[in-house]
Amino acid sequence: MAKQLLRLMTELSSRKWLSQIMGRFSHSRLSRHLIPAFIRIYQIPAQEAEKEIHEYRSLNEFFSRRLKIGLRTIDDTADAMVSPVDATVSFTGTIHAGTILSVKGQDYTLSELLANSPRMENYLNGYAFVLYLSPTDYHRIHSPVTGVQTESEHLKGRVYPVNDFAMTHIRNVLSRNERLITYIAHEFGEVAVVKVGAMNVSSIRYADESVKEYQIGGELAYFEFGSTVVLLTENDTFTPRGDLKPGSKVKMGELLGLLHPRTDKGQQPHSHHTQD
Repeated sequence: MAKQLLRLMTELSSRKWLSQIMGRFSHSRLSRHLIPAFIRIYQIPAQEAEKEIHEYRSLNEFFSRRLKIGLRTIDDTADAMVSPVDATVSFTGTIHAGTILSVKGQDYTLSELLANSPRMENYLNGYAFVLYLSPTDYHRIHSPVTGVQTESEHLKGRVYPVNDFAMTHIRNVLSRNERLITYIAHEFGEVAVVKVGAMNVSSIRYADESVKEYQIGGELAYFEFGSTVVLLTENDTFTPRGDLKPGSKVKMGELLGLLHPRTDKGQQPHSHHTQD
């Protein structure tokens, strides 16, 4: 019974209008009074925040806070791809003929996740990471590679939570929620950074929409109330670190693996489909 009730509450809370009400409150000056309780409940390392706690004007401003300079190290291994976020690894593994298998027991197709983008052909047998950000985590998203934005696509959707319960019991959460996808071309190909919205997220925002070139570890975007990043690499362009598995914790800038030239000569050329 409790499970059904939780599922019902999850379904109801996915309504955009309810999420928007929560979002408006979190942006209000009144919400700043909740910051100390938020820090306490989620055991947030507030000493890492760029500003003093009393300087944040709303709960949302604190939630999407920057960190003090120098607190995250960007791995300097040649041809590295690094974690774009502080997160828990929900999935790491190869993509099998366009399907990411068994993310919390569910399969995800690239056609659903990427909304049938023509670019999807280049990722059908690539590699995927699903990186979950809890309320405790730092919620800014950074570029996992040095490169140039080739496309950005905003897919409107629901705002289901992306916690363990929802990921296990609500069908295809990652493909049904709001998504902001950034495709970044690097020396050996392209990566797709799929930012997935969650419950009470009013939006996923670029840090600076005018920026189209990124340095590895450079600021890319941020969540307004937590979620998940799905990071995809093209077919045969990436070798993962050997020790990461579901449940592993990673910090922004930490090495995920190495990029390299693809060896399959029959690779399809990139599509130049664009959509805002």
